[in-house]
Amino acid sequence: MDALFREKNISAPLSAQYDLLEIPSAERKNASQSKYVYRFVCGTILTAVSSGLFLLLWTRLIADYNTTGHLGGRANILMSLGLYTAVLFLMFRALGGYRIGVNRMTNILSAELVAIFMTNFINVLISMAVTGQFRLGFLLLREYSLLALAEGALLTLLTIPMVRCYKKLFPPLSVLEISGEVTNGLSTKVGSRPDKYRILRTIRYQENEEELRKEIEKYDAALINDLPDEEENRILKICFDLNKRVYFTPKLSDIIVRSSENLNLFDTPLYLCRNLGMSDLQRLNKRIFDIVFSSIALLAAFPLMLVTAIAIRLEDHGPVFFKQERVTLDGKRFMIYKFRSMIPEAEKDGRPNPARDHDERITRIGALIRRTRIDELPQFINILKGDMSVVGPRPERWEHVEKYTEAIPEFSYRLKVKGGLTGYAQVYGKYNTSALDKLKLDLEYIMNYSLILDLQIVLETVKILFQKEPTEGFRS
Repeated sequence: MDALFREKNISAPLSAQYDLLEIPSAERKNASQSKYVYRFVCGTILTAVSSGLFLLLWTRLIADYNTTGHLGGRANILMSLGLYTAVLFLMFRALGGYRIGVNRMTNILSAELVAIFMTNFINVLISMAVTGQFRLGFLLLREYSLLALAEGALLTLLTIPMVRCYKKLFPPLSVLEISGEVTNGLSTKVGSRPDKYRILRTIRYQENEEELRKEIEKYDAALINDLPDEEENRILKICFDLNKRVYFTPKLSDIIVRSSENLNLFDTPLYLCRNLGMSDLQRLNKRIFDIVFSSIALLAAFPLMLVTAIAIRLEDHGPVFFKQERVTLDGKRFMIYKFRSMIPEAEKDGRPNPARDHDERITRIGALIRRTRIDELPQFINILKGDMSVVGPRPERWEHVEKYTEAIPEFSYRLKVKGGLTGYAQVYGKYNTSALDKLKLDLEYIMNYSLILDLQIVLETVKILFQKEPTEGFRS
């Protein structure tokens, strides 16, 4: 039996690790419920502070600029405050600004900053519509920008102690890892959040049910790590019976089943997976969104794109754009556009040669535009042409599609929708995320597509620009 058990080598002292196991289950349950209360209180405070600052701004605007009487009136004030709070709440929820103790502090702060600036920009338009004072647009834009800066500073000062207090109040969950024969990096990924999880012991799934039950009961949660289907189902049922949390990575079939519809036609549960992809109406809505978004983006970014093009041309007198064949919906090939960031003959042999750290082929301007993702802006032309969407699986080179599909035949599932400038795998994955995990993330998007999800991913893309952790973002 000893061969089936092994202790985890983690940084906390052994006594501290097993203190987690000595907490009675009732207390752990109460602590879990208290987390939600704590997050609710923190979220209420953050929302109230932002709304209070907005109310102060609006009151001052009425005092200074209410010459026509249109800005004033209790109804206008209450309506503006209500709309501001509603938009702020939705933005915070969508981006994770309320997830105190769940997300990393940098993720929470970046989510709050993006949510604040997006809320204030939207409310410039709302305020002009509510008051009818469109001539005050530039004034409102200036005032709301200052409000956003004040909110960002104050909420940062509040959020940092909130997160630190959470960590002191709520200890990490004690986790039992139940692993298969093949060792992968899942436990390392989970262990990278010691503030939330402590994997204190690992056992093999071959242990009999009685021993498994005894071990699982000692911990807050179980981590199922790459088990055969039959064994995974067995352990899931044990955890359900013991009222224990269980974490596991979904298989591709699990992701497909999640989008199924429950049919109550017989005296037996029956699920339906239509597997038809997007409806005609969804495709139309997505295309309209792509055209409107890319048109606005190209107009807004035109000055920056013009300066970038001139800088690239002046540096080495080479071509401004770089074109490369990629694969999109149903395996269709197209030429993707980017600003050139490497020397003109970077791939003179015609074979894929991805950029490396400190790659000598990258020009000085190229290093800057790659770091800031400016090199991806010409892809809005691809979107306008219909080759790509704003949101979708990142279009790969044909050579990569063949390589990945040979190893993972289901990789072709990504071609059920158009490739995107950004996507689910880009905002929730990392640069070194495996091909299988990227496929699972992209399949989550494909099976759960909605216009709201597209908007959320766009906002998440903006958010990751503020984070140090390497994600793909707009990077192929």
